[in-house]
Amino acid sequence: MTVTEHTTRSARHTTFYLADGPESGTPIIFVHGWPELSISWRHQLPCFGALGFRAIAPDMRGYGRSSVYPRHEDYALEHTIRDMLELIDALGHEKAIWVGHDWGSPVVWSLASHHPERCLGVANLCVPYIPNGFAPQNTIPLVDRAIYPEAQFPAGQWEYMLFYQENFDKARAGFEGNVKASVKAMFRAGSPDGKGQPAITAHVRNNMGWFGPLPQAPDLPRDDTVISEEDFYRYASSLERNGFFGPDSWYMNAERNIAFSARAKNGGKLSMPVLFLHAEYDYVCATADTRLPEPMREFCKDLTEAKVPSGHWMAQEKPAHVNAALAKWLAAKFPALWTA
Repeated sequence: MTVTEHTTRSARHTTFYLADGPESGTPIIFVHGWPELSISWRHQLPCFGALGFRAIAPDMRGYGRSSVYPRHEDYALEHTIRDMLELIDALGHEKAIWVGHDWGSPVVWSLASHHPERCLGVANLCVPYIPNGFAPQNTIPLVDRAIYPEAQFPAGQWEYMLFYQENFDKARAGFEGNVKASVKAMFRAGSPDGKGQPAITAHVRNNMGWFGPLPQAPDLPRDDTVISEEDFYRYASSLERNGFFGPDSWYMNAERNIAFSARAKNGGKLSMPVLFLHAEYDYVCATADTRLPEPMREFCKDLTEAKVPSGHWMAQEKPAHVNAALAKWLAAKFPALWTA
Protein backbone atom coordinates (compact mmCIF):
# COMPACT_ATOMS: atom_id res chain seq x y z
CA MET A 1 0.00 0.00 0.00
CA THR A 2 0.99 3.63 -0.41
CA VAL A 3 0.02 6.65 1.69
CA THR A 4 -2.91 8.47 0.07
CA GLU A 5 -4.48 11.89 0.67
CA HIS A 6 -8.12 12.41 1.61
CA THR A 7 -10.52 15.09 2.81
CA THR A 8 -13.77 14.76 4.72
CA ARG A 9 -16.16 17.68 5.13
CA SER A 10 -19.15 18.40 7.31
CA ALA A 11 -21.22 21.54 7.75
CA ARG A 12 -18.97 22.58 10.64
CA HIS A 13 -15.46 21.37 9.79
CA THR A 14 -13.08 20.07 7.13
CA THR A 15 -10.43 17.47 7.98
CA PHE A 16 -7.60 16.56 5.65
CA TYR A 17 -5.98 13.20 6.39
CA LEU A 18 -3.40 10.73 5.18
CA ALA A 19 -4.21 7.03 5.01
CA ASP A 20 -2.51 3.69 4.42
CA GLY A 21 -3.70 0.10 4.58
CA PRO A 22 -6.89 -1.65 3.51
CA GLU A 23 -10.13 0.32 3.85
CA SER A 24 -11.69 -2.71 5.52
CA GLY A 25 -8.99 -2.77 8.21
CA THR A 26 -9.52 -1.68 11.80
CA PRO A 27 -8.81 2.07 11.99
CA ILE A 28 -5.77 3.20 13.92
CA ILE A 29 -5.94 7.00 14.03
CA PHE A 30 -2.77 8.98 14.78
CA VAL A 31 -3.34 12.45 16.27
CA HIS A 32 -0.50 14.99 16.04
CA GLY A 33 0.31 17.88 18.36
CA TRP A 34 1.95 21.33 18.29
CA PRO A 35 3.17 22.51 15.78
CA GLU A 36 3.03 19.42 13.60
CA LEU A 37 1.03 17.88 10.76
CA SER A 38 -0.33 14.54 9.63
CA ILE A 39 3.17 13.88 8.21
CA SER A 40 4.45 13.65 11.79
CA TRP A 41 3.21 10.04 11.58
CA ARG A 42 4.92 9.32 8.22
CA HIS A 43 6.93 6.48 9.76
CA GLN A 44 3.90 4.87 11.40
CA LEU A 45 1.34 4.89 8.57
CA PRO A 46 3.10 2.46 6.18
CA CYS A 47 4.05 0.16 9.05
CA PHE A 48 0.56 -0.28 10.43
CA GLY A 49 -1.06 -0.18 7.01
CA ALA A 50 1.15 -3.13 6.07
CA LEU A 51 0.00 -4.95 9.20
CA GLY A 52 -3.59 -4.79 7.95
CA PHE A 53 -4.88 -1.76 9.83
CA ARG A 54 -6.44 1.29 8.19
CA ALA A 55 -3.81 3.76 9.39
CA ILE A 56 -5.08 7.37 9.42
CA ALA A 57 -3.36 10.65 10.32
CA PRO A 58 -5.39 13.89 10.17
CA ASP A 59 -4.23 17.47 10.10
CA MET A 60 -5.77 18.87 13.29
CA ARG A 61 -7.81 22.08 13.32
CA GLY A 62 -5.62 25.10 12.72
CA TYR A 63 -3.06 23.05 10.79
CA GLY A 64 -2.26 22.08 7.23
CA ARG A 65 -5.25 21.54 5.00
CA SER A 66 -7.87 21.26 7.75
CA SER A 67 -10.11 24.14 8.80
CA VAL A 68 -8.46 27.16 10.44
CA TYR A 69 -10.48 29.29 12.88
CA PRO A 70 -10.15 32.93 14.02
CA ARG A 71 -10.86 32.71 17.79
CA HIS A 72 -8.94 31.20 20.69
CA GLU A 73 -12.03 29.38 21.93
CA ASP A 74 -12.34 27.55 18.59
CA TYR A 75 -9.34 25.46 19.69
CA ALA A 76 -10.85 24.08 22.91
CA LEU A 77 -10.64 20.30 23.11
CA GLU A 78 -14.41 19.86 23.01
CA HIS A 79 -14.47 21.06 19.38
CA THR A 80 -11.54 18.86 18.38
CA ILE A 81 -13.31 15.82 19.83
CA ARG A 82 -16.25 16.53 17.53
CA ASP A 83 -13.82 16.76 14.60
CA MET A 84 -12.47 13.31 15.42
CA LEU A 85 -15.93 11.79 15.86
CA GLU A 86 -16.92 13.18 12.46
CA LEU A 87 -13.75 11.68 10.99
CA ILE A 88 -14.40 8.19 12.29
CA ASP A 89 -18.03 8.45 11.19
CA ALA A 90 -16.84 9.38 7.69
CA LEU A 91 -14.60 6.32 7.72
CA GLY A 92 -17.67 4.20 8.38
CA HIS A 93 -16.43 2.73 11.65
CA GLU A 94 -17.82 2.69 15.15
CA LYS A 95 -14.51 2.24 16.98
CA ALA A 96 -10.81 2.84 16.47
CA ILE A 97 -7.44 2.52 18.10
CA TRP A 98 -6.43 6.14 18.85
CA VAL A 99 -2.79 7.22 19.17
CA GLY A 100 -1.79 10.73 20.27
CA HIS A 101 1.32 12.83 20.82
CA ASP A 102 1.82 16.26 22.40
CA TRP A 103 -1.56 18.11 22.16
CA GLY A 104 -2.84 15.07 20.30
CA SER A 105 -2.54 13.17 23.58
CA PRO A 106 -5.15 15.28 25.45
CA VAL A 107 -7.37 14.79 22.38
CA VAL A 108 -7.02 11.02 22.65
CA TRP A 109 -7.37 11.02 26.45
CA SER A 110 -10.55 13.09 26.05
CA LEU A 111 -11.94 10.70 23.46
CA ALA A 112 -11.30 7.81 25.84
CA SER A 113 -12.90 9.55 28.82
CA HIS A 114 -15.91 11.10 27.04
CA HIS A 115 -16.57 8.54 24.31
CA PRO A 116 -15.21 5.18 25.49
CA GLU A 117 -17.71 3.49 23.17
CA ARG A 118 -15.70 4.82 20.18
CA CYS A 119 -12.35 3.52 21.47
CA LEU A 120 -11.04 -0.01 21.18
CA GLY A 121 -7.92 1.18 22.97
CA VAL A 122 -5.77 4.30 23.26
CA ALA A 123 -2.03 4.93 23.15
CA ASN A 124 -0.22 8.16 23.90
CA LEU A 125 3.33 9.42 23.52
CA CYS A 126 4.97 11.82 25.99
CA VAL A 127 1.87 13.50 27.50
CA PRO A 128 0.23 11.41 30.26
CA TYR A 129 -3.42 11.44 31.28
CA ILE A 130 -4.36 14.35 33.54
CA PRO A 131 -7.96 13.40 34.39
CA ASN A 132 -9.04 16.84 35.62
CA GLY A 133 -7.70 18.52 32.47
CA PHE A 134 -4.32 19.07 30.83
CA ALA A 135 -3.78 22.64 32.06
CA PRO A 136 -1.15 24.47 34.12
CA GLN A 137 -3.43 24.48 37.16
CA ASN A 138 -3.23 20.68 37.21
CA THR A 139 0.37 20.06 36.10
CA ILE A 140 2.13 22.67 38.28
CA PRO A 141 1.42 20.75 41.53
CA LEU A 142 3.38 17.81 40.03
CA VAL A 143 6.52 19.86 39.23
CA ASP A 144 9.86 18.54 40.54
CA ARG A 145 10.94 21.40 42.82
CA ALA A 146 14.46 19.99 43.10
CA ILE A 147 14.94 21.05 39.46
CA TYR A 148 12.52 23.99 39.42
CA PRO A 149 12.74 26.06 42.64
CA GLU A 150 9.42 27.80 43.09
CA ALA A 151 10.99 31.24 43.59
CA GLN A 152 12.68 31.07 40.19
CA PHE A 153 10.20 28.92 38.25
CA PRO A 154 6.74 29.23 39.84
CA ALA A 155 5.20 27.07 37.11
CA GLY A 156 8.23 24.82 36.60
CA GLN A 157 8.64 23.58 33.05
CA TRP A 158 5.10 24.82 32.33
CA GLU A 159 6.15 28.50 32.43
CA TYR A 160 5.76 28.63 28.65
CA MET A 161 2.05 27.84 28.93
CA LEU A 162 1.55 30.90 31.12
CA PHE A 163 3.57 32.97 28.64
CA TYR A 164 1.03 32.15 25.94
CA GLN A 165 -1.80 33.24 28.22
CA GLU A 166 -0.08 36.47 29.28
CA ASN A 167 1.71 37.45 26.04
CA PHE A 168 -0.01 35.60 23.22
CA ASP A 169 0.82 38.09 20.45
CA LYS A 170 4.49 38.20 21.47
CA ALA A 171 4.72 34.40 21.58
CA ARG A 172 3.09 34.09 18.18
CA ALA A 173 5.29 36.79 16.65
CA GLY A 174 8.42 35.04 17.92
CA PHE A 175 7.60 31.96 15.85
CA GLU A 176 6.28 33.82 12.81
CA GLY A 177 9.30 36.15 12.55
CA ASN A 178 11.23 33.43 10.72
CA VAL A 179 9.12 30.30 10.35
CA LYS A 180 11.83 28.22 8.69
CA ALA A 181 14.24 28.98 11.53
CA SER A 182 11.50 28.19 14.07
CA VAL A 183 10.94 24.77 12.54
CA LYS A 184 14.65 23.96 12.57
CA ALA A 185 14.98 25.20 16.17
CA MET A 186 12.05 23.11 17.43
CA PHE A 187 12.46 19.75 15.69
CA ARG A 188 15.60 18.52 17.41
CA ALA A 189 16.56 15.18 18.92
CA GLY A 190 16.71 14.60 22.65
CA SER A 191 19.88 14.07 24.63
CA PRO A 192 20.67 12.51 28.01
CA ASP A 193 22.78 15.62 28.74
CA GLY A 194 19.70 17.59 29.77
CA LYS A 195 18.71 15.29 32.60
CA GLY A 196 18.34 17.11 35.91
CA GLN A 197 18.50 20.55 34.24
CA PRO A 198 15.60 22.99 33.76
CA ALA A 199 13.90 22.56 30.39
CA ILE A 200 14.11 25.44 27.92
CA THR A 201 10.37 26.03 28.41
CA ALA A 202 11.01 27.00 32.03
CA HIS A 203 12.88 30.14 30.92
CA VAL A 204 10.35 31.45 28.39
CA ARG A 205 8.40 33.62 30.81
CA ASN A 206 11.48 35.08 32.52
CA ASN A 207 13.04 35.81 29.11
CA MET A 208 9.78 37.24 27.72
CA GLY A 209 10.20 35.03 24.69
CA TRP A 210 11.06 31.56 23.44
CA PHE A 211 14.50 32.48 22.12
CA GLY A 212 16.10 34.41 24.96
CA PRO A 213 16.99 37.98 23.95
CA LEU A 214 16.34 37.21 20.26
CA PRO A 215 13.03 38.38 18.74
CA GLN A 216 12.86 35.25 16.57
CA ALA A 217 14.44 31.82 16.28
CA PRO A 218 18.18 31.57 15.55
CA ASP A 219 18.97 29.95 12.21
CA LEU A 220 20.31 26.57 13.34
CA PRO A 221 21.27 23.66 11.10
CA ARG A 222 18.40 21.24 10.42
CA ASP A 223 18.55 18.11 12.61
CA ASP A 224 18.25 15.36 10.03
CA THR A 225 17.87 12.71 12.73
CA VAL A 226 14.34 14.12 13.23
CA ILE A 227 13.24 15.67 9.91
CA SER A 228 14.53 15.40 6.35
CA GLU A 229 14.84 18.38 4.05
CA GLU A 230 11.52 17.43 2.44
CA ASP A 231 9.79 17.18 5.84
CA PHE A 232 11.26 20.53 6.84
CA TYR A 233 9.82 22.29 3.80
CA ARG A 234 6.42 20.68 4.30
CA TYR A 235 6.24 21.85 7.91
CA ALA A 236 7.56 25.31 7.11
CA SER A 237 5.31 25.94 4.11
CA SER A 238 2.22 24.91 6.07
CA LEU A 239 3.10 27.11 9.05
CA GLU A 240 3.99 30.03 6.77
CA ARG A 241 0.62 29.70 5.05
CA ASN A 242 -1.57 29.31 8.16
CA GLY A 243 0.55 31.09 10.77
CA PHE A 244 0.81 30.23 14.45
CA PHE A 245 -2.48 31.71 15.68
CA GLY A 246 -4.28 28.36 15.48
CA PRO A 247 -1.50 26.16 16.86
CA ASP A 248 -0.75 28.57 19.73
CA SER A 249 -4.45 28.97 20.54
CA TRP A 250 -4.55 25.37 21.75
CA TYR A 251 -2.81 26.77 24.86
CA MET A 252 -5.49 29.40 25.45
CA ASN A 253 -8.29 27.15 26.67
CA ALA A 254 -7.23 25.93 30.12
CA GLU A 255 -10.51 26.79 31.86
CA ARG A 256 -12.64 25.46 29.01
CA ASN A 257 -10.70 22.21 28.89
CA ILE A 258 -10.94 21.77 32.67
CA ALA A 259 -14.70 22.29 32.49
CA PHE A 260 -14.88 19.76 29.64
CA SER A 261 -12.89 17.20 31.64
CA ALA A 262 -15.39 17.50 34.49
CA ARG A 263 -18.06 16.03 32.18
CA ALA A 264 -16.12 12.82 31.46
CA LYS A 265 -17.88 9.48 31.85
CA ASN A 266 -17.09 7.11 34.72
CA GLY A 267 -15.50 9.91 36.71
CA GLY A 268 -12.71 10.00 34.13
CA LYS A 269 -11.59 6.43 34.81
CA LEU A 270 -10.53 4.45 31.72
CA SER A 271 -11.20 0.73 31.46
CA MET A 272 -10.04 0.03 27.87
CA PRO A 273 -6.44 -1.03 27.17
CA VAL A 274 -4.06 1.95 27.39
CA LEU A 275 -0.44 2.25 26.26
CA PHE A 276 1.82 5.08 27.36
CA LEU A 277 5.29 5.66 25.89
CA HIS A 278 7.73 7.68 28.01
CA ALA A 279 10.33 9.75 26.17
CA GLU A 280 13.43 9.40 28.33
CA TYR A 281 14.97 12.67 27.08
CA ASP A 282 11.83 14.81 27.04
CA TYR A 283 12.42 17.31 29.83
CA VAL A 284 9.16 19.26 29.38
CA CYS A 285 6.79 16.31 29.53
CA ALA A 286 9.25 14.59 31.84
CA THR A 287 7.57 11.34 32.88
CA ALA A 288 10.32 8.73 33.11
CA ASP A 289 11.18 9.39 36.78
CA THR A 290 8.69 12.02 37.92
CA ARG A 291 5.29 12.38 39.53
CA LEU A 292 3.63 13.55 36.32
CA PRO A 293 2.30 10.06 35.36
CA GLU A 294 0.81 9.37 38.81
CA PRO A 295 -2.77 10.46 37.95
CA MET A 296 -2.66 8.32 34.80
CA ARG A 297 -1.67 5.25 36.78
CA GLU A 298 -4.54 5.84 39.20
CA PHE A 299 -7.20 6.36 36.51
CA CYS A 300 -6.24 3.72 33.90
CA LYS A 301 -7.38 0.20 34.75
CA ASP A 302 -5.41 -1.60 32.01
CA LEU A 303 -2.19 0.42 31.56
CA THR A 304 0.96 -0.69 29.74
CA GLU A 305 4.05 1.54 29.93
CA ALA A 306 7.29 1.51 27.95
CA LYS A 307 10.29 3.83 27.67
CA VAL A 308 11.78 5.11 24.42
CA PRO A 309 15.32 6.61 24.35
CA SER A 310 14.27 9.80 22.60
CA GLY A 311 13.35 13.43 23.03
CA HIS A 312 9.89 14.87 22.57
CA TRP A 313 9.52 14.15 18.83
CA MET A 314 9.53 10.45 19.55
CA ALA A 315 7.61 9.11 16.53
CA GLN A 316 9.99 10.94 14.18
CA GLU A 317 13.24 10.53 16.13
CA LYS A 318 12.87 6.84 17.07
CA PRO A 319 10.21 5.41 14.75
CA ALA A 320 11.39 1.81 15.02
CA HIS A 321 11.09 1.92 18.82
CA VAL A 322 7.63 3.49 18.65
CA ASN A 323 6.36 1.10 15.99
CA ALA A 324 7.70 -1.92 17.88
CA ALA A 325 6.10 -0.82 21.17
CA LEU A 326 2.75 -0.15 19.48
CA ALA A 327 2.82 -3.44 17.58
CA LYS A 328 3.71 -5.41 20.71
CA TRP A 329 0.84 -3.81 22.64
CA LEU A 330 -1.64 -4.35 19.81
CA ALA A 331 -0.63 -8.00 19.49
CA ALA A 332 -1.00 -8.55 23.23
CA LYS A 333 -4.26 -6.68 23.75
CA PHE A 334 -6.07 -7.09 20.40
CA PRO A 335 -5.06 -10.39 18.82
CA ALA A 336 -8.37 -10.65 16.97
CA LEU A 337 -7.74 -7.41 15.05
CA TRP A 338 -4.69 -8.61 13.12
CA THR A 339 -5.58 -9.26 9.48
CA ALA A 340 -2.21 -9.11 7.73
